[in-house]
Amino acid sequence: MTTTAPAPTGTKRASATGAARPRRRPRVLHKGSIAILLAPFGILFALFYVLPIIFAIGQSLLVVRREGTFGKAELVFGGLSQYALVFQNEAFWASMLRMLAFGVVQVPIMLGLALLFALLLDSPLLKGKRFFRLAFFVPYAVPGVIAAIMWGSLFSPNLSPFTALTEKVDFLGADLVLWSIANVVTWVYVGYNMLIIYSSLLSIPSEIYEAARLDGAGQFRIAWSIKIPLVRPAIVMTAIFSIIGTLQLLAEPQVFRSFSSAVTSTFTPNMTVYATASIPNSNLAAAFSVVLAVTTFVLSFGFMKWMQKKGNA
Repeated sequence: MTTTAPAPTGTKRASATGAARPRRRPRVLHKGSIAILLAPFGILFALFYVLPIIFAIGQSLLVVRREGTFGKAELVFGGLSQYALVFQNEAFWASMLRMLAFGVVQVPIMLGLALLFALLLDSPLLKGKRFFRLAFFVPYAVPGVIAAIMWGSLFSPNLSPFTALTEKVDFLGADLVLWSIANVVTWVYVGYNMLIIYSSLLSIPSEIYEAARLDGAGQFRIAWSIKIPLVRPAIVMTAIFSIIGTLQLLAEPQVFRSFSSAVTSTFTPNMTVYATASIPNSNLAAAFSVVLAVTTFVLSFGFMKWMQKKGNA
């Protein structure tokens, strides 16, 4: 009796695997056209972003040296001596702490209001959406300087029409002037952040809401369990923009200097940079700017990483 042994499957698999060709990387077509389209952005980015950073770093490493009282001033390499002055400047670090306190309080309130307004505009129960959309966004169309002048006049006992209130509450005093400025910033930028979050809400497929309603979910449940989690990337982005904007605050407190003596020339980090450059001491101002930029990057990048870990947990 003759039997036929089956062919070893392992050999076939091995040969089939060995014969498999390595994957090729997809070819990028029209590289020249892509380079031409990206060239304007690349050139402008290098001219107005990269080169100023390099120039500022270079300036921060120089010091002015004079020989004698009336000697000619010349720039020489000073190493990290300007940065030593930055870290010894108590007013600068006090302004940093002031802005951190400002951001911890003002940013959550502003983004909370922006989220609330965006949810209201996205709600099918709200009537007159065009009016409210315009009303929420109009303050952002007002320049920050004009908004600061307007609110500063309202807070001033000598200029405000609400003298009964401003005489009792010193909005421009040392204890409240920071939060008066926070009120201006919140009033201006709530609409801008609301628009970003609202645009993200509009991109959510309506089928998700319909399925939730079939399951018996109400408007509040849909907003809390569906809308807010899905617009989380937009909220994180607006939070990062707000962190950067907080540390760069300049126009509003600069205007408030004409209304309140509590706002000094070193009230915010950017005001310290501006005042130092006006002395003029552009090299020390450059060192202040570099430290401020690094601090801003660390805080915003750290917040982004923290939110990513929190989202993956």
